[in-house]
Amino acid sequence: MHSINNTELSSHEGTRCQFNGGTADIKLGIDVHQDFYVVVMQEGGMNPKPPQRFGKQALLCWASKLKAHGREVHAVYEACGFGFSLQRQLSTVGVHCYVVCPQKLDEQNKRVKTDSLDAKALCLRLDRFVQGNRDALAMVRVPTEQEEQCRAIHRQREQLVKVRKVLEAQGRSLMVNHGLAPVQNWWKPRNFAGVALPAWIKELLQNSQPILVALQEKIQALTAQLENAVMTEQPRGLGKMTSVLIDREIGDWNRFNNRRQIASYTGLCPGEYSSGNTRLQSCVTKHGNPRLRAALVELAWRLVRFQPNYRAVRKWKERLAKGTLTTGAARKKAIVAVARQLAVDLWRVRTGRLTQEQLGLEILK
Repeated sequence: MHSINNTELSSHEGTRCQFNGGTADIKLGIDVHQDFYVVVMQEGGMNPKPPQRFGKQALLCWASKLKAHGREVHAVYEACGFGFSLQRQLSTVGVHCYVVCPQKLDEQNKRVKTDSLDAKALCLRLDRFVQGNRDALAMVRVPTEQEEQCRAIHRQREQLVKVRKVLEAQGRSLMVNHGLAPVQNWWKPRNFAGVALPAWIKELLQNSQPILVALQEKIQALTAQLENAVMTEQPRGLGKMTSVLIDREIGDWNRFNNRRQIASYTGLCPGEYSSGNTRLQSCVTKHGNPRLRAALVELAWRLVRFQPNYRAVRKWKERLAKGTLTTGAARKKAIVAVARQLAVDLWRVRTGRLTQEQLGLEILK
């Protein structure tokens, strides 16, 4: 009797396919690139087939043919800069497509990375996921097209602000490098017309000054568009821009079932490394949405000033009050705790579990 030693074979599905003549599911591991896809397919519990390379439209046609045979088709790929269009296109043809967090796929640490190996590793993890092991894939929520469109507005504004700051800093650097005092907001028309600079420096600044003026106009237009979309009743200190940024980065508040899920999504929870009798908690995990995390921390500092009766602020008042002997590190830990609790409380307010008054937030009339 010969024994089979193959770690890539899913034992549960392999046994099912051996004794059950039914149609087996198809699993597709996809490594995504700009112009092509590398795909590894697994039928039932069999070994994964050799990788195949498809163009964008060819993959959809091939997936449609697989689905036309009456079999369940599952696909997975890593989240990347190419967005979620592939997931939506595959879902349209009836494929169960999942998007997962980017991760190290070289589990055996062979220090060899290719498109084929990545697609194969994703396919094998998808096989375990389909069999019921929900921890095999670190899923990413796919936002709706409407959520992505709303989110793109404030993200573009953020990018324009960064470009404006870079060009403004380049102008000040030119002044400092030649022994001149830097002029704040030198690019604004009134300042630029009245600033006393050598003619050759002013000629160089003239190349970027109209661009900065145009950028500022676009930023102001986007700011007005975002602030007009915010709710009317806001707690004092929240700010219209911060409110709309948080809501649009979250997307759907109802997708969180409990406070632990929303706190974990912010990445403001402490990391932990524990073994045996040793328990060590480190800095925050920074897991999740970085824009949301930055907005919550900024908002927490404002609430310390404008919402002294907010229950999270009252809890950490001794550490956050000005003039205390608390160290800077302790104040940072306290403000992170306030920001984490703030995310949970905003979730409770947005989902109707509590009101702003019950949290001690003063409403701006």
